[in-house]
Amino acid sequence: MRISIFGLGRVGLAAAICFARRGHRVVGIDTDDRRVALIQGAVPPFFEPELNMYLKRVIDNGTFSATSDGSLNTGSDLAFIAVPTPSSREGIVDLVQVKKVTHTIADSLSTDCRQLVVLKSTVIPGTARNIVKPILERQSRRVRAHFDLCSNPEFLRQGSAIHDTQYPDRIVIGGDSQNGIHRLADFYRHLHGRRTPVIVQTTYENAELIKYANNAFLAMKVSFINSIANIAESIPQADIKVVETGIGLDARIGSEYLNAGLGWGGACLPKDVRAIRQLSKSLDCDSELIESIVHVNEKRWQRLVYLARKELGSFKGKKIVVFGLAFKPNTDDMRGSASIHIIRRLLAEGAIVIACDPAAVENAETIFRDKVVYTKNPIKCLDGADCCMVVTGWENFKGVPPLIFAKRMRRPFVIDGRGIYEADRFVRAGVKFSALGLGPLA
Repeated sequence: MRISIFGLGRVGLAAAICFARRGHRVVGIDTDDRRVALIQGAVPPFFEPELNMYLKRVIDNGTFSATSDGSLNTGSDLAFIAVPTPSSREGIVDLVQVKKVTHTIADSLSTDCRQLVVLKSTVIPGTARNIVKPILERQSRRVRAHFDLCSNPEFLRQGSAIHDTQYPDRIVIGGDSQNGIHRLADFYRHLHGRRTPVIVQTTYENAELIKYANNAFLAMKVSFINSIANIAESIPQADIKVVETGIGLDARIGSEYLNAGLGWGGACLPKDVRAIRQLSKSLDCDSELIESIVHVNEKRWQRLVYLARKELGSFKGKKIVVFGLAFKPNTDDMRGSASIHIIRRLLAEGAIVIACDPAAVENAETIFRDKVVYTKNPIKCLDGADCCMVVTGWENFKGVPPLIFAKRMRRPFVIDGRGIYEADRFVRAGVKFSALGLGPLA
């Protein structure tokens, strides 16, 4: 099939690559000329596991191309809208890019092709029906063309975008045209074959609300276990990691997203939780639970700073190593990362900060400039340090032995904000050890 994808961020680029790998002719369209140029040269514009290899393959075999020319959508069988929908601090969703792309698609409608327009961008319920569809309808009446429109939210995890696109656990399709819904469902059945998951067919509004409810629930699990972690820290011999395992084995609860630490970040959960909070308020619905979810998460980074200050006293002149800049492993994305708040506080109180991350150093440099020393080496940066804070649970951090901390640090003191280390091993090595959700050791 001929497919156009508007927006080459993590969602759009992952979809483009996976569709192209199955032999579809895909053109990716983005207004960012730098991003388009990188992709044309088979260079990923951001870090994502496997992205580099797969992008090169589909560029080399000619099934995928990138452009900033939206008119190249003409003649496509499917047009996916995967542009960003940022929200304000209050949660008001910005639909400007969705509207612009919809107008571009509308201008390309013709009598030669009944184009299926697929809205993948995360949007507030009612967007497809009340904003996207009327724009397409006005133009279709002018040129006497026909189209179908579906809402098809994505459920990708950053750091697993390629995998999650290839192996989704469900597909949600919303629309008011059975023809459109069936066309998109058939496309996915052909794409995934025997691995096709459950396909939920519903209205535009349900599909759009499912996405927000999904992310709000995941955020709730994270905030919940962090609240329990606070309790565990005050109970001798308590360990939140064991508690997580114990309750996660309950089939009604499950272990996914039940990881105490520094809370959630990135581009999706913070934005989507704020948006559903704002939606709830605008509808005059009770938003107390959602408010609590946000409140717990936004305070979480302060706990790590508190534990550091409790041991070190003043931060002035102290050399503090921060293990991790990205909001989670396997991505270079720092949006919503706890590291930003923590480093800003440390700098404000006079600390010397050494930041270590295998993927996000370049992004960090645009935030902190020369106020921070940057490195990708998690061993050398420990030399002469007074404290090491684990902010992101990268695999290469997990492999640093406790004796390395003991030998290289001036003041062997580790605060584990992600639960990646075993306390007993560090204590035996002579390292002062503290962790979120870990009660006083005997």
